[in-house]
Amino acid sequence: MSGPTMAYICGAMQSLFDTSGESEALAAGAVLLRGRALPLATTLLAAIEQIAARAPFRRMTTPGGFEMSVAMTNCGQAGWLTDRKGYRYDAVDPQTGQPWPPMPAAFLALAREAAAETGYAGFVPDACLINRYEPGARLSLHQDRDEADYGHPIVSVSLGLPATFQFGGLKRSDQPRRVALGHGDIVVWGGPSRLFHHGVLGLKDGLHPSTGRHRFNLTLRQAL
Repeated sequence: MSGPTMAYICGAMQSLFDTSGESEALAAGAVLLRGRALPLATTLLAAIEQIAARAPFRRMTTPGGFEMSVAMTNCGQAGWLTDRKGYRYDAVDPQTGQPWPPMPAAFLALAREAAAETGYAGFVPDACLINRYEPGARLSLHQDRDEADYGHPIVSVSLGLPATFQFGGLKRSDQPRRVALGHGDIVVWGGPSRLFHHGVLGLKDGLHPSTGRHRFNLTLRQAL
């Protein structure tokens, strides 16, 4: 989506994006935007429900044969996959045999606004990995390196139960910084921190008024 249509969508959503919240530098090129997605949280969660109706959440298997504790689905032109064949992007959901659901306008606009505020103007994601965490689910330290061009940032949106985000360095052995993330928080990283290792510690049990015993995370990328 581009041109006048995209410009209209971004203009309409910009007034809902909270530009007055706190921001915190996590590393060179990495910024935490506290609560910036809160005005759109209800819209984002409704969109996730619609996406999951067409492309259900599933626990994927790593190339090593281990089932991930985090349930995943995708939307956009390509979806991120892992199985015994390896890590990759594909335009087709292997579970349904259909293209992944299209990227919701709210996802696109929020990612563009968050990226622009943190110094990455012109970011247009074509893929969004949606993670669903239940109590105990975690994501080990890893790099996002399956994308075609590392010149584009990653925009990560947290919804629901709080979690502890780990943000490390270029080496997996680098001591990660632990960052508490809550409902509506956005983390953007790119440039010198684009390939930094990151992950999420095991989710603690709880009950969120919007998501129950779940946390959802949107990871928006330009993959192709």
